[in-house]
Amino acid sequence: MTSTDLLRPHAEQAYADELAALAAQDDRPRPPSWRLSPRAVVDYLLGTTLPDGTVITPKYVGPRRLMEVAVATLATDRALLLLGVPGTAKTWVSEHLAAAVSGDSTLLVQGTSGTSEDAIRYGWNYARLLAEGPSREALVPSPILTAMAEGRVARVEELTRIPSEVQDALITILSEKTLPIPELGTQVQAVKGFTVIATANDRDRGVNELSSALRRRFNTVVLPLPATEDQEVEIVARRVAELGASLELPPVPSAMEEIRRVVRVFRELRSGATADGRTAIKSPSGTLSTAEAISVVTSGMALATHFGDGVLRAADVASGIRGAVVKDPVGDQVAWTEYLEAVVREREGWGDFYRACRDDE
Repeated sequence: MTSTDLLRPHAEQAYADELAALAAQDDRPRPPSWRLSPRAVVDYLLGTTLPDGTVITPKYVGPRRLMEVAVATLATDRALLLLGVPGTAKTWVSEHLAAAVSGDSTLLVQGTSGTSEDAIRYGWNYARLLAEGPSREALVPSPILTAMAEGRVARVEELTRIPSEVQDALITILSEKTLPIPELGTQVQAVKGFTVIATANDRDRGVNELSSALRRRFNTVVLPLPATEDQEVEIVARRVAELGASLELPPVPSAMEEIRRVVRVFRELRSGATADGRTAIKSPSGTLSTAEAISVVTSGMALATHFGDGVLRAADVASGIRGAVVKDPVGDQVAWTEYLEAVVREREGWGDFYRACRDDE
């Protein structure tokens, strides 16, 4: 099975050609166990054109210095914490960093309220444990233990969703670079190249604060929302094109107008003011992130392809926008209705969007 057969290939599969081209022309020093030099990792994330003409596509649109700080952190003995509101590409950046540094983004612990300490440390094959007693063969290593033993990058997604007492299992790993296994009377010491990239946000419900002891083990890089409307439109357009190709949706002509409209709506509702700053508006309870804008446009493309005339129109994105905005059926509905009447209804050239949104209610 090739990566083109997969619904969502890992970064190292989807961008294998780019990673190989960068490695072939990368003559800078590489930290132990790294596949690329730190500068080449940043070039992979932000995009560049190599001397032989190979185009490296941008994976992240934002300040270069942020990515330089993140990559420099991974080249030290510190772990990296990517912090930001939902939808600021924390997971995306984490995956691509791991792919570029160690060629493997799959050593992943997904944080939830039910994540146990075994997911951080190790577990046991209980059939073998009962039959043979504690042994290396009965041990089931966590992704982090595997990364330690092999000198690779481990990822912890949604660190603040993990219960606090489980989070603290990371403290010894990050400070001592050692994981004791008392049942076997031994320990695993990290091989050079081992590091941890964690992501976290403090906006969702169910967040567990990081202890000060754990937070000190991380260098924190805050990923901001896109600074300008044009920047956010570029991000949404690129990801929608990639997702459309993966889902085998036919290219939708003239989609940029609706992409820009979705981004404008999200940015205005997020900020609580129109783009020109003249009108204050109520902000809904949701984050209205770039990731949600990508989802709205992708769903609209599917509607236009399968149930429309193949052209992305206001009606194709109206229901998706309303679903993203109205999370609280009372307060958010009021904010949405006021925005439609005070802003959308009066905006020149937006009559089709206003009617589509009203018809969707």
